[in-house]
Amino acid sequence: MYAVVMTATGEPEVLQYQSVPDPVIKSPTEMLVKIQAASVNPIDTKLRQRGNFYKQIPAILGCDAAGTVEAVGSAVTKFKVGDAVYFCNGGLGKQQGNYAQYTTIEEDLAALKPSSLSFAEAAAAPLVLITAWEALYDRARLEGAKKVLIHGGAGGVGHIAIQLAKLKGAAVTTTVSSQEKAEFCLSLGEDIHPIFYRQRDFVAAVMQWTNGEGVSVAFDTVGGKVLEQTFAAVEIYGDVVTILAPDADTNWKVARDRNLRISLELMLTPMLQERRDLQRRQVQILEQARSLFDTGKLKVKVGAEFPLKGAAQAHYLLATGQVKGKVVLIPS
Repeated sequence: MYAVVMTATGEPEVLQYQSVPDPVIKSPTEMLVKIQAASVNPIDTKLRQRGNFYKQIPAILGCDAAGTVEAVGSAVTKFKVGDAVYFCNGGLGKQQGNYAQYTTIEEDLAALKPSSLSFAEAAAAPLVLITAWEALYDRARLEGAKKVLIHGGAGGVGHIAIQLAKLKGAAVTTTVSSQEKAEFCLSLGEDIHPIFYRQRDFVAAVMQWTNGEGVSVAFDTVGGKVLEQTFAAVEIYGDVVTILAPDADTNWKVARDRNLRISLELMLTPMLQERRDLQRRQVQILEQARSLFDTGKLKVKVGAEFPLKGAAQAHYLLATGQVKGKVVLIPS
């Protein structure tokens, strides 16, 4: 088969399209999947730059994908040949990633693809969906008509987070960099308030929107100083969730004074810790979301598609920060 191989660390040119051995089923509960689309995530660009978690190079990146089951192990009962599936598995260095034409996966780590989604859309969903779901529903325990701040609402995680917050009845304000991105966010539901952060201090905008109280929940998808700045935009006893590691020099005083609950979200933890039980819990999120997609209550935006051999260009585009939604690779 053909795959995109990270041949070294560095610029996107280290991603080389080449022939590699076909994956083979190694356990009775594994399946062979023909990948119809694979998602490109910011974690892929970081691994390309600094090396993967297991320091194994060459390697194939790509955490999530969608495809069709081509063959099954002797003990597989959940799926059959021909089923369309989507999943988040591999791509961190120890297991083959999904920048490839085929992969193998244990049956309990995949979910049936939502029938309403194309393969490209389904491939775009797992990592960002699980991230936003865990952040808002598990970490912040979002319920009811609260006010929520989501940074980077037009991004991959952000646009899913807006919709998940709306499903709980929340009013949402979100930071955006352009009118085009603001219009995209406004298309995701009612009672969404864009903040043009390059033109206005987002904390001041949030405090005006909340009559000086602050939001109940803030979701940081940007990191750096944005996390520290966000503390002042959250109500006393409120929640802040970030998907980035806090800077070492983060000043926590405002968070302490406001008695905020700070949560860290890394949806890759189950894979990194090799906790298959926790991976199965994440698959349950994909299974629950399938009905949300198929009933039109949730949608995923594919902002750009590239052929598999265009992975380097996809990485360059993702680095610009100009994409609405997700970037996807389509194996030929």
